[in-house]
Amino acid sequence: MKVLDSVRVLEIGGLGPGPFCAMHLADLGADVISVVRQDKGNSTTGSLLNRGKRSVFADLKTDEGRRLVLDLVRDADALIEGMRPGVMERLGLGPEDCLGVNPRLVYGRMTGWGQSGPLAPRAGHDTNYAAVSGALWGCGPADARPVSPFAVLGDIGGGALYLMTGLLSGIVQARATGRGTVVDAAIVDGAAHMLNLMLSARQSGLVADARGQSVHDSAPFYDTYVCADGGHVTVGALEPQFYALLLVTLGLEGDPAFAGAQWDKAAWPARRARLAALFLSQPRAHWQALLEPTDACFGAVLSPVEAANHPHMRARGVYTERDGVLQAAPAPRFDGAAYASGDLCASGAHTQEVLERLQGAGAVWRPRSAP
Repeated sequence: MKVLDSVRVLEIGGLGPGPFCAMHLADLGADVISVVRQDKGNSTTGSLLNRGKRSVFADLKTDEGRRLVLDLVRDADALIEGMRPGVMERLGLGPEDCLGVNPRLVYGRMTGWGQSGPLAPRAGHDTNYAAVSGALWGCGPADARPVSPFAVLGDIGGGALYLMTGLLSGIVQARATGRGTVVDAAIVDGAAHMLNLMLSARQSGLVADARGQSVHDSAPFYDTYVCADGGHVTVGALEPQFYALLLVTLGLEGDPAFAGAQWDKAAWPARRARLAALFLSQPRAHWQALLEPTDACFGAVLSPVEAANHPHMRARGVYTERDGVLQAAPAPRFDGAAYASGDLCASGAHTQEVLERLQGAGAVWRPRSAP
């Protein structure tokens, strides 16, 4: 039994954050049916973002497609859609249509710009939403262009995870009151909300309003360094005890460049130069062997493939590979155990099964687990 075994989710297939959110819900036990349009771009192999779902082909511009969605909505807890504002209404599948069929439904709307505002009807992608929300601003040193971590900052961090929070919150309310709700999950909203920890640091002076003057992009003890083999490492020794340990471990305790207070900003450029030269003198593996066993707040910069083979990640089973597809295991863990990943399925793989059950008045949705 998984924590969301009693939850039923209908996904109107789209791109990026919506499918990721539905996959995440399926990872945690939700019964997810994804409705996608059949076209030449459909994959005939199992898709990672379809993990643990059932997938059905339907054309929502037809009466048959619309009826299929409304039939599935009747017993769903939540619906996920990622169309531009107004599209679902024009298809006859907007919130009013679906809540008319199922008043307990939580109708989740996943967009970049939101359902309202000047940019609401405009196209965009992860990097655009992260940029306008303020989240991209600090992604890079002051003398370089900001670079977005692909799909993570906007689509997933500001989008999919906030949509999931909204859906689960709405389901809790619906089960208590019998009343559904409409969730407007805009990536710009979520990405901006994620900045509140940074904005708290701004209150205390750790983050400045100009790039290159904040702790994360100017302090030598919170930075990324190049190694002799071209690899990179990070240090994040903010607290004095960790900073002291970093200096001792690196043999810099008596180095003149590090005499004086840790937070003496005038000394930071010289200290960074000293650390840069030191880290450049040895390959990344050397620094891992030296610093990983300590509390010096260190981490090697790894690619996902390298991360999958790191001893810590292997010990926790964070990454797996099935049918040649590298994937991260479901998260978080419950009662100390990680859930197994669901099977990957191709788009439309369950079309016949679902249609036959609907036409035969059979049970389409999985039975709910006992509360």
